[in-house]
Amino acid sequence: MWILILSRKASIYSTRRLTEAAVARGHQVSVVDPLEFSLVASRGRPSLFHRGLEVGGYDLVIPRIGASITSYGLAVVRQFDMLGIPVLNTAVAIARSRDKLRAMQLLTRKDLDIPITVCTKTASHIDAALALVGGPPAIVKLHQGTQGIGVMLAETRQAVESTLEAFWTLGQDIILQEFIAESRGKDVRAIVVGKRVVAAMRRRAQKGEFRSNLHRGAEPEAIPLSELDPRYAKAAVEACKVMALEVAGVDMLETRGGPKILEINSSPGLEGIERATGQNVAGAVIRHAERYVKRRLEKGTDTGIENERTRRRRHKIT
Repeated sequence: MWILILSRKASIYSTRRLTEAAVARGHQVSVVDPLEFSLVASRGRPSLFHRGLEVGGYDLVIPRIGASITSYGLAVVRQFDMLGIPVLNTAVAIARSRDKLRAMQLLTRKDLDIPITVCTKTASHIDAALALVGGPPAIVKLHQGTQGIGVMLAETRQAVESTLEAFWTLGQDIILQEFIAESRGKDVRAIVVGKRVVAAMRRRAQKGEFRSNLHRGAEPEAIPLSELDPRYAKAAVEACKVMALEVAGVDMLETRGGPKILEINSSPGLEGIERATGQNVAGAVIRHAERYVKRRLEKGTDTGIENERTRRRRHKIT
């Protein structure tokens, strides 16, 4: 296969590992910054251009869309999907997971457990919202955000009010979420590829920090798959199914009642999980990509305009 990885830099650990894993299995790989594409919409013929040349002919696209370029990155992913080129995590699925409120809505519809989450836009509703989430303290989150960015712990009612009003003034949508004290600053991240968990770790926040993101200095601890509680594996797989994600990192809080899904990341970083567990997660992604493309070809699900004639006409980026 010829695989296109959409990523800001080829040197990023996750991108480099995916490239290495693909090449090791005999595939050709292009790595291109999504912002370098120009999108063209015309009657019956969507297309993409890179430095003046029309792009196409790829067998698979793997999006690694950073939060800072979500909007344009998703437009690029959507354009490839319209061309009928298989995309490992579609634009719709990525957008669902990036919108924290939408993700919570979809998960609760399928009866998956999450921290109690409230969205309000009116200051007079703050007391009622706090009562619903059992706070303060309570978690305040931006609708969009990754790596713990836009996530705050508000210790008092006054802190909640001032934080909400500050973000509302800036035009930001905010959600209020139950603070799960028993998790004690730790969570479980499970990497789901296809319909199975391929690696898992527990992340413990630094002292004085409630966010357990590795970018925030959290300490990772490998969880052997044989020791992963089946409830957590099942919840992670079901969450990805709800989001229609082929590859994702699912973060879950540990509680006496079982896992509470905290977040679903459609472009999970591979460095922390691979180093903590020793698992070849990148290899698992590429092997699943091969099966994914094969299934689509067998089912004839590529209904876009990309075909052998147009594949020959368009160029691949090397």
